[in-house]
Amino acid sequence: MMIRSMTAFSRKGENLGDTDITWEIRSVNHRHLDISLHLPDRLSSYEHKLKELIQKKLGRGRVDLKLTLHVVNINEDEDISINEAKVKSLLNACGQLKLLTHKSATLSAMEILQWPGVMEQSQANSKSDKVLFESSYLLLESTLDGLITMRETEGARLVEMIKSRCETIVKIVDSVKKRRDEVVQALREKVMNKISELDLEVDENRLEQELVYHAQRLDVDEELDRMGAHIEEIYEVLKRKEPIGRRLDFLMQELNREANTLASKSNDTQTTKSAVELKVLIEQMREQCLNIE
Repeated sequence: MMIRSMTAFSRKGENLGDTDITWEIRSVNHRHLDISLHLPDRLSSYEHKLKELIQKKLGRGRVDLKLTLHVVNINEDEDISINEAKVKSLLNACGQLKLLTHKSATLSAMEILQWPGVMEQSQANSKSDKVLFESSYLLLESTLDGLITMRETEGARLVEMIKSRCETIVKIVDSVKKRRDEVVQALREKVMNKISELDLEVDENRLEQELVYHAQRLDVDEELDRMGAHIEEIYEVLKRKEPIGRRLDFLMQELNREANTLASKSNDTQTTKSAVELKVLIEQMREQCLNIE
């Protein structure tokens, strides 16, 4: 299994002689699998079987599926019957609505015919519905495969984008590490210059203790090391043949926490700038990870 994006589109159609069937599937990111299935009324009884297929194929995402039927050859000999009880119920409902609202409530003949359950199918037509469902089921399977292929293609692109940003983060972390001695030395010189300007006599031992204290307070080695460890884990996670979106989201939160700590401990312009760059890169990765299944 390749890494998949949750954003994709797939459309496929097929001709069954007298009917064209078409599936359209759109998917976007979501924490769970959220299926919205739109079927013609005559196939609504098969909804649970179609959803079972979708659940087998997909793990996460908000998925919108629509099946369209278009009759291209009408059988003039086919009998069409009307469900009289359903029609009477509709007319009674319109009458009750008129009494309650004191407004006219009417349905045209065409609106009545289009109401679910009004037009009944003959036994012969019922058999054709079964054939229609079987063909729709197979076509859905193929359309889902197309969606998955697009998800995997997009997933591969997202992986490359994440790796690229990880490489930049590693360079920034290494740069900050190399400058730590320079930063501490600059702090020491700043304090000594201030004392010299004020012409104060100080206890050398006490001064060294204070300098050590401030150096420790500004020490970010642990944060930088943890960022490096998180980056290594991201590379490992990207190799897995399973859904990784949630794990990546957690790692982005951890990276962002370390970047915030780095920014709070910074006492020089360059380190502050590096922390901001890290936060921007992490946020870019987080947005991409939200689309990964």
